[in-house]
Amino acid sequence: MNATRTLERSDAPTTGTWVIDPGHAEVGFVGRHFGLSKIRGRFTGVDGTVIIGDDVERSSVAVTIDMRTVSSGDQDRDDHLRSDDFFDVERHPTATFTSTAVRASERTITGNLTIKGVTRPVVLTVEYLGQVDDPWGNLRALFSAVGTVNREDWGISWNLPLATGGLLVSKEIRVEIEVELVRQP
Repeated sequence: MNATRTLERSDAPTTGTWVIDPGHAEVGFVGRHFGLSKIRGRFTGVDGTVIIGDDVERSSVAVTIDMRTVSSGDQDRDDHLRSDDFFDVERHPTATFTSTAVRASERTITGNLTIKGVTRPVVLTVEYLGQVDDPWGNLRALFSAVGTVNREDWGISWNLPLATGGLLVSKEIRVEIEVELVRQP
């Protein structure tokens, strides 16, 4: 097994080019319904490349998300999420994230998230979970990341007012990412 590097009291994966294993990657989101209950969804179509530099802060991330793969556990809701009220997957089948800064000391990645043709900056807090040799001879690195966005910043503003005040669907959405990367030769 290739050893994890330790940099400034933080572990970091081995340098090089890594690709996302789509079978072990999930971009999830959590919103509030009626301002109370949590509704979770995820995108299973995730593809991308991470380049880990000798200087971790010179690393980069480029991810493409297939918005058609949204799944929340309810077919009617998923169809609504795919409609032009939300993700408009017919005109915008993919979303992208491209990093602009990696801050090892803060454990953050800042990048541009593009949804429905609108690009806005997003900051994700990242946790490096380690790396391992898999049974097929590949080196894998595992990461989790979280962040919070206002969906209206991307023009995703469909909602219904509630008689008691408030909105049916929260504007604030928590993004939760789990990903395994495979190091390229």
